[in-house]
Amino acid sequence: QVQLVEYGGGWVQTGGSLTLACAPSGRDFVIYANNIMAWFRQAPGKEREFVAGVTWRNYKRLYADSVKGRFTIFRDAAENSVSLQMNNLKPEDTAVYYCARNPTGTSNADESKYDHWGQGVQVTVSS
Repeated sequence: QVQLVEYGGGWVQTGGSLTLACAPSGRDFVIYANNIMAWFRQAPGKEREFVAGVTWRNYKRLYADSVKGRFTIFRDAAENSVSLQMNNLKPEDTAVYYCARNPTGTSNADESKYDHWGQGVQVTVSS
């Protein structure tokens, strides 16, 4: 099965920046106009949570309150990829970050709507 692959995780100090990227591992993966591509994260001992999403058709971007004003999600339709620019990072942003596709086009924060996931990439923010 074609998977999504995340890139760009790492370690950064508080206030620093990182950019994550996500692309399919094979050419057969299609992102349709009504899809949502999103980033989720899971911190140690916590449930996975929605971070940011983008609608493929009209490039509407959606963010969790905890990251608004600091994170920006981008999509590249030609490359079938999404990225997450993270600025002013805080220790509470430390988590494994996952990229995922929602084929339903609705309920962007509901992870049960997502059918393809990446393996995750670690982001660590030190204080």
